[in-house]
Amino acid sequence: MFADRATIFIKSGKGGDGHVSFRRELFVAAGGPDGGDGGRGGDIIFEVDKGLNTLNEFRHIRKYVAESGSEGGKALCHGKDGEDLIIKVPEGTVIYDDVSGKVIADMSNGNNREVILKGGRGGRGNKWYATPTMQVPKYAQPGQEAKELTVRLELKVIADVGLVGFPNVGKSTFLSRVSNAKPKIANYHFTTLNPNLGVVDLEGTDGFVIADIPGLIEGASEGIGLGHEFLRHIERTKVIIHIVDAAGTEGRDPVEDIRTINAELAAYNPELLKRPQIIAANKIDAIYAGDGEDPVKRLKDTFEPEGIEVYPISAVTGKGVKELLYKVKKMLDTLDKEPVVFEREYFPEEMYDKEASLNVYKETNHVYVVEGEKIERMLGYTNLDDEKGFAFFQRFLKENGIIDQLTQMGIEEGDTVRLGEYMEFDFYF
Repeated sequence: MFADRATIFIKSGKGGDGHVSFRRELFVAAGGPDGGDGGRGGDIIFEVDKGLNTLNEFRHIRKYVAESGSEGGKALCHGKDGEDLIIKVPEGTVIYDDVSGKVIADMSNGNNREVILKGGRGGRGNKWYATPTMQVPKYAQPGQEAKELTVRLELKVIADVGLVGFPNVGKSTFLSRVSNAKPKIANYHFTTLNPNLGVVDLEGTDGFVIADIPGLIEGASEGIGLGHEFLRHIERTKVIIHIVDAAGTEGRDPVEDIRTINAELAAYNPELLKRPQIIAANKIDAIYAGDGEDPVKRLKDTFEPEGIEVYPISAVTGKGVKELLYKVKKMLDTLDKEPVVFEREYFPEEMYDKEASLNVYKETNHVYVVEGEKIERMLGYTNLDDEKGFAFFQRFLKENGIIDQLTQMGIEEGDTVRLGEYMEFDFYF
């Protein structure tokens, strides 16, 4: 069974506790504190494995927990760091927060490795707490707690073009003719069970990737049949080809089929109807003169005024197929070359930042300081050199009231803001 969706529980490792101990040596009357720091907890890391093409493994294993860090030891011994847990997924997997439904990461387009949950920081040993007035500290810092999350994994195939149509209209036959894919072909009245991918090689061009999107039947967007399981695969495609049985060999109305499938696409995700579409009027080898109204002309009269071109083809004989493919390639060449990637909407660390400390104060006339665990965490997982990361950083300052606090303290343009121990910048409104 092809599995393209799974829900799993993930948990990073807890940081090891700092240790409380004191130096005890012969001829040393009063040794100081020598408790070591705890080890760091292991991270939860998702990594692309190009040898995988389904999420089958996650049907059997639903819980993934990284190793915790070890407690620090005496004689300033540092606790062992916990092992990171690497979870392998096929390319094209999108990771969602299961509660909010927001995107955490899209494992495609070169994003082959993503740290989803960081392990807890190890606690400091008691040697860090010795002061002139407290030379025998009997406490150490506990390790930072583990982070946990329930995530939903969805595999969305990576293809430039998606084939949609009702069962038995010739999608598999078409795909096998135009590409290197080898789908099973039979007179199925239900649906192909797996999305089939193929590379189309066209003379004089660099070709494109095409996918047979199975399961599209009336009610698919509501979960009827297998449609709801496979509609997600069309979300990455840039051009949609409707394959219809123009000859009506199954007694279907091709015009109504297209209307029905577009309604299903809109019900699932209205953005899909904004993708360019083209109609492949298949099985013209089975259309005979004298059968009444020309079905190809009817399709053209209905959809070409709406900007959707109709190409009569026969997937069996190959007639009209090359013309259709070159038209599709021409459409692709006018579109954005970048692949369809789902933007990150959710940062798991934010969930843990809500309880973290945050302190804003004026150090000198023109220097302001923002410090605390909350800002350190944010800077730890945000790439400020990246445009999206910097936009998130700006939003963080605003949404956490930092800008308002600085303004109330009288900050002026050009004043310096120092963020923890990481960085500083000049402030401008």
